[in-house]
Amino acid sequence: MSVDTDNELEGWLEMLRSPNLHDRIIAVKNLQYLADEAAIPSLIIATKDVDFTVQKLAIIALKEIGNSVAVPALLETLVSSDVEIRLEALAALSELVSAEHLLILLDAIKRDNINIRLSVLILLRKIHDAQSLPYIIPFFQAKNPELREAAVTTLRYLNQVKQCPPALALINDSAEIVRREAALTLGYLKHEEAIDLLCESLTKDTDWQVRRNAAKSLGIHCNITAIPALEIALKDEHWQVRKEAAKAIQQIPDDRVLPELIKALSDEYSDVRKESAIALGNLGNSQALNALQQTLDDLDKDVSIYSQRAIQKIQQAGNRLNI
Repeated sequence: MSVDTDNELEGWLEMLRSPNLHDRIIAVKNLQYLADEAAIPSLIIATKDVDFTVQKLAIIALKEIGNSVAVPALLETLVSSDVEIRLEALAALSELVSAEHLLILLDAIKRDNINIRLSVLILLRKIHDAQSLPYIIPFFQAKNPELREAAVTTLRYLNQVKQCPPALALINDSAEIVRREAALTLGYLKHEEAIDLLCESLTKDTDWQVRRNAAKSLGIHCNITAIPALEIALKDEHWQVRKEAAKAIQQIPDDRVLPELIKALSDEYSDVRKESAIALGNLGNSQALNALQQTLDDLDKDVSIYSQRAIQKIQQAGNRLNI
């Protein structure tokens, strides 16, 4: 650091201690611009300033400096009553936390503060460590639905965790936001019960986003027992559910769904028509050829392209059988 730069830094640090709010705001903005690690201790103090603007700017400056030494101090700002400060702190922590901060995060999640708990559950997704599981499971029964939602979402980021029986019940949670995330998470858990639970949600849940997510997860599981539920979902009232059902069927082709897939080629939504064409191509049944031929002049170019590919795929499969 040059003498001039050093003097400039000291000047802004001195101004940051000023009793005048305007001076402190000017100082913290310039410290943000300098992004000098020597300013970190003063910026950490500024995160406790009496003024929310100074606090927020100090958090932003610490984020831009990018030194993880600020992590403990930033965790403390998550208790702020100001929403913007909490959001800025979470954004900064999302960039700064790493596996070395796991124990700090697990200690913080014990604190009786919903904002810290929600934020830590989100931050644990970056670390992916299965050691987090015992700390996450208790939140499956939290009174606050946001905590239950955050916990079941974080669960699917723990790559080594393939079984978690307590999570299964959340697919029937009273809160839609929880059921939506649970439906996605069950796609990554290796429980036999998960298939049945997802099939039931796909056909019976009143929330279309839950049904859509259940279809996505059934596509991940690729289990033939899901075919009846996916066949029903091809007639769902919401197009995104129909689309995801067709995509799931692409992974588990079954002749039982041939009639419904052919009907889906006439769906009002082009995404549904396209995914249905792909599914028919994967199915490889020549009975779909006439229906696919009729979609070659579809107004949506993607539909016509994928229909042509499906026709070629079916024809090639037939030629191989005749050899």
